[in-house]
Amino acid sequence: MSSTVFKSLTDTTYDSVEGYRQAGEKADSPQLKQALQQRCQSREQTLQQMNAELQRQGDELVTKGTMTGEAHQMWQSITSAFENDDEAAAERVEEGEDYIKGKFEQALESDQLEAQERAIVQQAYAEICEGERFGDMIAKQYD
Repeated sequence: MSSTVFKSLTDTTYDSVEGYRQAGEKADSPQLKQALQQRCQSREQTLQQMNAELQRQGDELVTKGTMTGEAHQMWQSITSAFENDDEAAAERVEEGEDYIKGKFEQALESDQLEAQERAIVQQAYAEICEGERFGDMIAKQYD
């Protein structure tokens, strides 16, 4: 069985994939739409790597959102922010990315990951950092 920390990171990653997907559908600006869809694809690859590890451990895959939890609520609010305007939403994406990056950092600093899990999380963390830079970048664009 996977560690609860790893499972929880996988849940958060899933929520962020969904968040990006919905945000990409709602964004007005074609450039922003495209950028969000690209981030969604990168984050989806991260999710697949994490799910592959869950599968290797004989655990259930994460194929749906938690529908609870901070990450889910945060991405829900990002999606509804797009109904107002791209600027508000860009700020929310930045918040979402800061949140997930913090969660990954905590996990890497803790010793609650198995060696194999840690390797996957380390790999995923590089993509998460890209996401966080992306969040900062779009927030600045709309400042």
